[in-house]
Amino acid sequence: MVLTLHGLNVLIFWMIFFEIAILYFCSSVLLGCRLATPKWAWVAFLLMVIGAVMNNVIVLQGSSSVMMTSYVPLEAHPLFYLSLILFAVGALIGCFVFFGTLVVAKNEKTYEGSLPLVTFGAVTAAIIAVFTIVSGAIILIPTFLWSVGLVGEINVLAYRMVWWAFGHSSQQINVAAHVAVWYAIAAIVFGARPLSEKVSRTAFLMYILFLQLASVHHLLVDPGLSSNFKMFNTSYAMYLAVMASMVHGLTVPGSIEAAQRARGHTAGLFTWLRKAPWGNPAFSGMFISLVGFGFLGGITGVVMGAEQINILIHNTLYVPGHFHATVVLGSTLAFMALSYWLVPVLFRRELVWKGLARWQPYLFGLGMTGVSLFLMGAGTLGVPRRHWDIGFAGTGGITHEFPAAAYTMLALNGMSVILAVVGGAAFCLIMVGTILFGKKMGDHMAEPCIVAPVTDEEYNANGGSAFAIPGTLILAMVFFVSFALYYFINWKYLAETWGVG
Repeated sequence: MVLTLHGLNVLIFWMIFFEIAILYFCSSVLLGCRLATPKWAWVAFLLMVIGAVMNNVIVLQGSSSVMMTSYVPLEAHPLFYLSLILFAVGALIGCFVFFGTLVVAKNEKTYEGSLPLVTFGAVTAAIIAVFTIVSGAIILIPTFLWSVGLVGEINVLAYRMVWWAFGHSSQQINVAAHVAVWYAIAAIVFGARPLSEKVSRTAFLMYILFLQLASVHHLLVDPGLSSNFKMFNTSYAMYLAVMASMVHGLTVPGSIEAAQRARGHTAGLFTWLRKAPWGNPAFSGMFISLVGFGFLGGITGVVMGAEQINILIHNTLYVPGHFHATVVLGSTLAFMALSYWLVPVLFRRELVWKGLARWQPYLFGLGMTGVSLFLMGAGTLGVPRRHWDIGFAGTGGITHEFPAAAYTMLALNGMSVILAVVGGAAFCLIMVGTILFGKKMGDHMAEPCIVAPVTDEEYNANGGSAFAIPGTLILAMVFFVSFALYYFINWKYLAETWGVG
């Protein structure tokens, strides 16, 4: 019951609430225009709130402990499915309000030229969101009708295939959204501009075309899908989405390095990074998010998404270890980082407990890094997920004893959870405290206080070498080497399971 509640609250409700907020901000605030159809926006918000609260109440009553995936023929209370439908409809309306606001901005000419890159990233997230939410409706509406007796049965394979177009793709919304946040914070804190707008926009476009296809890695042992379909989606198509993420992983820190070098931090390979404002939670949270998402979430996602290797780890604790690295260490920490700038700007109040705010991203980031690493470590040793007792007690004499290292991993995971919860609670206290008790700053904070972009003159002042980003290239090479080593180590694990020699 608790795990069902946890999964839905953090993977669906928290994420999509914040993503809809990002859509509104990237359209109305960044483009300086009025919000289209504010009444419909309130309807959307109310539907999302009602759906989320209803779902929590139903799950806590104990009749809907079917996990976030709610696989049929496990049956939840009808209101469980209805609550998700209401939430999805509200989110879908929010996406349409976002698109309408873009039309308003275009017609009223509140911006010139193409959409800003951050808003373009939000458009990517919104397009993926529409696909995702419609997929959820396609499968949840008949499942709701089945739960009330109006539909005889739901095909299990069809449910899994369509549901994962919702369940996994909902996490692709936040990938696009948090990458847009990375670009926004680079501009806010450093006045950085993308190394190449066209390349970054192309990478976002690749998200639309290929990112959702990674959903198929949840279906690799399902018998009803052809091997050709599985292999195409988990190799050629998935690698194009991975390439898009690696482009962003290069261009975001590269743009920061270029801006730092243009402003005089030119000594050595990493002076630009050492001189970054590590005490600013907006920057530290973003950079920890970027590194954690790339090294932990990205590399392990490719490994577990490969059809052959997937079978080693899919039903182990490796899987929740992976998505804590993507959804929490990647997306949630990026959203926290943006909040440290956005809440004071929108509410015109100074942050409370600034000392705690400086440390909060490190507490949360370190805790979630531990959660991800130790869960994946336990999973690599074979510890299963979704089982009430990993020792299989009470199963008719079936027993299995894991290596002592597995239990050590689980203990270290528990300690990491405590640290992460402290960091998460600190964030909540700082945000709520700022809104309620922060010192008022006056109307001069009404406009976003973004640092002025680095000018062409500043770039050229360093001999035209501002776009030489040697430090970022070194970091990228470290990433590639780590990626290759870990990828082939897992192929070695797979070879050892075959027992051919």
